[in-house]
Amino acid sequence: MSEKIRLGILGGGGDSLIGVLHRVASSMYDKYQIVGGVFNPVWQENISFAQKLGLPENRIYIDFDTFIEEELKLPESERIEVVSVLTPNFLHFPMAKKLIENGFHVICEKPLTTTLVEAKVLERALKKSNTIFAVTYTYTGYPMIRQMREMIQSGVIGDVQKVDVQYYQGWINPILLDKELRKTIWRLDPKKAGISSCVGDIGTHAFNMAEYLTGQEVKSILADLNTRYEDNQLDVDGTILIRFSEYVKGVIRSSQIATGEENGLEVKIYGTKGGFNWKQENPNYLYYLTDDKPLQVLKPGHAYNGGVSLDGTKLPPGHPEGIFDSMGNIYYGVSKAIRKQSYDSGEYPTMNDGVRGMKFIEKCVESHKSGNVWLDL
Repeated sequence: MSEKIRLGILGGGGDSLIGVLHRVASSMYDKYQIVGGVFNPVWQENISFAQKLGLPENRIYIDFDTFIEEELKLPESERIEVVSVLTPNFLHFPMAKKLIENGFHVICEKPLTTTLVEAKVLERALKKSNTIFAVTYTYTGYPMIRQMREMIQSGVIGDVQKVDVQYYQGWINPILLDKELRKTIWRLDPKKAGISSCVGDIGTHAFNMAEYLTGQEVKSILADLNTRYEDNQLDVDGTILIRFSEYVKGVIRSSQIATGEENGLEVKIYGTKGGFNWKQENPNYLYYLTDDKPLQVLKPGHAYNGGVSLDGTKLPPGHPEGIFDSMGNIYYGVSKAIRKQSYDSGEYPTMNDGVRGMKFIEKCVESHKSGNVWLDL
C-alpha cells in the first residue's frame, strides 16, 4: 500500500468553514496526511491553531515564502506534495503560481484568481510543469450530480434544450443593510474579492454546474447585476442569460441578498426526452422527469447508478451524505491523478474549469456595465 499523500494547507485556520471542510474531506478516503502549512498570517494564531490540530511545529511556517523555501530544502520523500490554497481570492494567484513553479500539486479554492489575465498566466505555468491542479467547485463531487452528468452524456434525456441553475443565499443581506458593517467584509472589497462578489463567489458555481452537467461550453452571456447600494461597488445579486448555441439556452440566477435563503443551489436541465431537477440542500434526491412516465426519484448507493456515482458513495442507501462527502470525492479524484491511477474526467474540476469561471465572471461584469448586452465567452 502506498504512503499517504503529504498535504500542506494555506489559510483556513480558526473557525473558517472552508478550512474544516477541506481538512475533513482530505481525511475521508485515507489518502492524505496533513503535514503543515500556514493557517493564519498572525503567527500566534497560526501556531496555536496548528497545535490544536496536533501538527509538528517545525512544519508550520511564519509566511508563504518561508513555507516554499523550507519545504524545498527537504528531500522529496519528506516534502509536502500537494498544497490546498484556502486564502481570500487575491492571494490565490501569487500562491498558486509559485507553487506550480516549484513543483507542488495544487488544490485551489474558487474563483481561481481575481482576473482572467492572472488565470491565463497560471494556465501557461501549469502547461510547463508536471503537476496536478484542481479547483474546488465542490458540488461536482455529489454522487447524484455525477449520476445526472453520466445520464445526460449517455443521452437519457435526449438533446439538452433548456438549462436553469439558481444559487440563492441570504447571508450578506443583514450586513449590507448596515453602511459601516458592509465596509468590513472582504467579499465586498474589490482589493480582496476582485471585480465581483456574488457572481465571483456563487454565480461561478452555478456556471460550472451548467457546463459540467451538460458537457457543453456556454458560448455567450447577457448579465444584469445589482450592487443594491451606491456606495457598494461589487454585485450582490445577478441574473444571467446563457446560450450554448442558437437553440440551446438557459439562465443562471445568483443572489446573496435572497433574504432567509441558506444555500439554495438548484439545477434544472431539460432535454428532448426528459429532464432532471436537483437541490443541494437535499442532495440525495435526483428527480427524473419524462412526458410518458410518473416522476422517478433516484438516490445514491443503488446498483442502478453508474460507476462514478457509486465510486463516490461511501455509505449504503438511506444514509445521508453531504457537503463534506462531496469535497471528499474531489480530494479522492485528485489523489488518483497524483498517484497516476486511472480516473474519470469528471472526478475533479481542473485548471480549465477555473479559467472558464474567470472568463464568466469578467464577461458578466462587462455585460452589465456595457448596458446589459450579449457578449461572447
